[in-house]
Amino acid sequence: MKILADSHIPFLKGVAEQFGEVEYLPGNQFTRDAIKLKDALIVRTVTHFGYDILHGSSVKLICSATIGYDHIDTEYCDSHGIAWRTAPGCNASSVEQYITASLLFLARKYNFNLKEKTIGIVGVGNVGSKVAVACRKLGMNVLLNDPPREKAEGSNSETEFVNIRTIQLEADIITFHTPLTKVGEHKTFHLVDNSFLNFLERKPFIINAARGAVTSNQSLKKALNNGNISGVVLDCWENEPEIDAELLSMAEIATPHIAGYSADGKWTATKMSIDNLKDHFGLDITPVYQPIPEPKEPVIDLKGIAPEDQLAHAVWHSYNPMRETELLKTSPEKFYWFRSNYPLRREYHAFTVINSHNSVHQKLKDLGFNII
Repeated sequence: MKILADSHIPFLKGVAEQFGEVEYLPGNQFTRDAIKLKDALIVRTVTHFGYDILHGSSVKLICSATIGYDHIDTEYCDSHGIAWRTAPGCNASSVEQYITASLLFLARKYNFNLKEKTIGIVGVGNVGSKVAVACRKLGMNVLLNDPPREKAEGSNSETEFVNIRTIQLEADIITFHTPLTKVGEHKTFHLVDNSFLNFLERKPFIINAARGAVTSNQSLKKALNNGNISGVVLDCWENEPEIDAELLSMAEIATPHIAGYSADGKWTATKMSIDNLKDHFGLDITPVYQPIPEPKEPVIDLKGIAPEDQLAHAVWHSYNPMRETELLKTSPEKFYWFRSNYPLRREYHAFTVINSHNSVHQKLKDLGFNII
């Protein structure tokens, strides 16, 4: 079997080779000639896979180490016998870590208590569900909106959904975790447009850690200038990597589409891609995977930290989005480089917290930290 894999997918080298002949290229160097004689591709979201690149190739399977699939022309693949697979839920905990860190930053900067705030979560799949759990652990009032899921589950749903108007009226913070869809009853392309933003009641913060085009650049800038919203946290951008410089300068938190880039999430995505490869080709191979490196500072000592600051201190020790915000705002032209050369980031369970105050002990444990 001949495999072409994105060279920036971690934990893959040495594993994929157990299944065939592997060539590695950066995602932006996948071309029609490069893939022509390959049987399988293991990819990220950098290249769009449709007629232009797939026509005339021998590709039988595309494994994307991502949760989304808007970079794959699924209709073309389905009609030409090319199977495609993604890794749903692989980075849900990583995105939850990103959202939690961002919420704590906003609370600190604007001096409000998260327990007194309502968050609206639009899109309640693997990621949105994890975010909802974390927000409840932070004491927030949580509103959930997911029309496709609500319709599919009907009266049997154990989840209480609200319509988008309720979120527009009641939410202090609105975070989006939907796929990007451009057609259909519940399309999400430019879901956050002028109309959506003009109906907001509480001047909320807007968070987009889904897909860039779920929010409109022009509409966000207009709402920020008009005071219809209090601020934006953007991990995903329209037209990335060519991101809007003006919107970048206005964002509270601005990161290069890395919310789901924890090492844990990447390892899981790689494993799911390999599992998809095995299943599709019916391969009876048990691969050996690389271990995930330990964090440089796995122990978080909260001695001397005020109790009210300990939760944020621990979360930001595991991940602090402000470091990446500073880098991106300084060098927006390095958007793709930042993504491709992302440093090691571990999730909560890789850290042990010592000397935590009784008032935050359980909350840290609930988030996933090890507590001594």
